[in-house]
Amino acid sequence: MTQTAKALLVDDRRENLMALEAILQGLPVQSVAVESGEAALKQLLVDDFAVILLDAQMPDMDGFETATHIKRRERTRHVPIIFLTAADRDAQLALRGYAAGAVDYLTKPFDPWVLRAKVTVFVDLWVKTRQLAAQSDLVRERDLQWRHLTDAVDEATALLRADDDPSTRDRAVELLEQARWGSKTR
Repeated sequence: MTQTAKALLVDDRRENLMALEAILQGLPVQSVAVESGEAALKQLLVDDFAVILLDAQMPDMDGFETATHIKRRERTRHVPIIFLTAADRDAQLALRGYAAGAVDYLTKPFDPWVLRAKVTVFVDLWVKTRQLAAQSDLVRERDLQWRHLTDAVDEATALLRADDDPSTRDRAVELLEQARWGSKTR
């Protein structure tokens, strides 16, 4: 069950959202577009995202406030945020964006190929993180299986040691101990 990576696009102007969707077209990412910071926070309650493209300047809740809320939540604090703004390159705004938790800050107009490359990196990281988590779960499951096997072998060995027939008991104990040690080295 492979889950598709998603990019959350947040901008108060519909035409900007359509442009971002067009830029991301063909990448292995599903775009989810919302028109406010409040809508972004609601969307983050129901979906996981590989990256957030966030307009810095929006009415009501601006991108900086939105990012601050995103970074406060345990579930979303590690989602990378790329700020996008139409404002002239202002070092104070960029600094404010980084302080709010952004991994990057792009001023419009930006090179669409640069944005595609950045999104691709975060999508790849998201996919690899999911793969590592799945592998970690599998290792934990196998470790638990081995512990159960070892416990069963230990219990059987103890029961056989209590048996009175020495040849049967000794051979069974030997086989079980071999199985036990073999399970520890795998």
